[in-house]
Order: sequence, then C-alpha cells, then structure tokens
Amino acid sequence: MIAVGAHPPIQVMLLGTGTSHGVPMIACDCAVCTSPDPRDRRYRPCAYVRTEAGALLIDTPPELRLACLANDVRRCDAVLFTHHHIDHVAGLDDLRRFNWLQKRAIPCFAQRATIDHLIRMFPYATSEADDAISAVPQLSFQTVSGPFRAIEREILPIPLLHGPLPVLGFRIGGFAYCTDVSTIPDESWSLLRNLDVLVLDALRRRPHPTHFNLDQAVETARRIGAERTYFTHIAHELGHAQTNAELPAGMQLAYDGLVLTVE
Repeated sequence: MIAVGAHPPIQVMLLGTGTSHGVPMIACDCAVCTSPDPRDRRYRPCAYVRTEAGALLIDTPPELRLACLANDVRRCDAVLFTHHHIDHVAGLDDLRRFNWLQKRAIPCFAQRATIDHLIRMFPYATSEADDAISAVPQLSFQTVSGPFRAIEREILPIPLLHGPLPVLGFRIGGFAYCTDVSTIPDESWSLLRNLDVLVLDALRRRPHPTHFNLDQAVETARRIGAERTYFTHIAHELGHAQTNAELPAGMQLAYDGLVLTVE
C-alpha cells in the first residue's frame, strides 16, 4: 500500500470535467448549455498531476491542446490511460508537442487491451511514419499489471467497471481519480481508503448503464470517505451552482481548471 504523506504535496488540475458530448452540447438550448457560469462549460475528462519531479496527464481527450493552452500546461512526462473510449484518447496526437519540447519519448501506461486499441487507432504513432506525415508522437507504451512508478511516485492502478468494460482508476498518494465507472469491484474498495481527494464519476441524475448517476456517486463517496470528493464526467443535466447547493458537505461538482493541492 502507498504510504500517504511520504512525499511533498502534489498539485492536481482538472483540465476537463464533462461527459463524452462536452458541455455545452451541439445544438442544445437547455439552461446548462446556455449558462453564463464558466463552470458549466466542460471539456472532455482529463486530469493533470504535478509533483516536484515532473508532471503527467490522465487521458488525452479531444480538447487536450485547448485545455493545455487555457491552463498554461508546459510539460508532460507520462500519460496514464483509464481506457480507450474516444472522449479519453482522441487528443493523443497533441503529445507531439511535448516530445518536441522535452526531446524524448513519453511513457504511456495502460491496460494491455487499451494499448491494443490505441495502436489500432493511431498506427502511425507506433510504426514507421508515412512519407506524408511530417511529425508523429513518440510514445513508449507500458502495460499496467500492478503498481508502477512515474514522475518518481508510486502509482496504484484501481480496477473498475464501466458497464461491462474493465477500466482503470489511479491513485497517487492521497489522491484517486476514478472516472467512467458504474461498479467498484470488491477487491478495489481497500485501494480507496484514507484519501485526501477523490475525483469520481457522476454523470447525471437519471440512472445510466455505464456510469454512476449523482445519487450513486454520493453513496459511493460516503462509503469511501475521502476528506474531499469532486464529481466529474458531468452531463448537461447538472448545473454547477444548483447541484453544489444540494450536495453533502465535503462533496462538490468539479469544474474545468479546478486546482487541488493533495497531501
């Protein structure tokens, strides 16, 4: 088990907190999609973790470039992939810029099935570049089968289920990131003890077959008992201010650009 508090604090920035459609949705005039509150504007899900030794991304969503520009992200030493769905991987090509800045390949950690999907989706990133391609990402895919190290921290993969699909959450010290989850397997609950900050899937109010709805997320957060819980992967049915006014103490909807310091 990871020894919480053995290192200086880490900083977590949530670059995206929206569902697969993003918020606002295309051609939607609902109260959230037309809200003037900037916290109701949500890119697809992504987190950025910084330590004294470096920085990593969790997932590479479609708006990765825009999110990096909006939040002055200038470094990426590793990427952790939760799973292969398009809203979590479509920005992979933007990693090329970090290759150029850092002059080296970027290690990418994922389940074997996720790596296989990424290779099929981005074949040019793992084979000889076609003459027509001027630049390709330089990536080093690493299969996750247990705890591993990146940016000089031990990272604990947390097996989760996204409907029937096995996906990963990740724990770094007192921080855990668990997006796109509908079931936490029995063996994974113990991996979520003694958290300072939990980021957890909470799609909408109505039930969904592959995501926690808000009630399920609150119930799960209570059972986990983190000091602070922030909900992510949020659809346009949940307005930021109104929903937060209803949530229990210690729980909030996250928003794009939220910065958290985690012991």
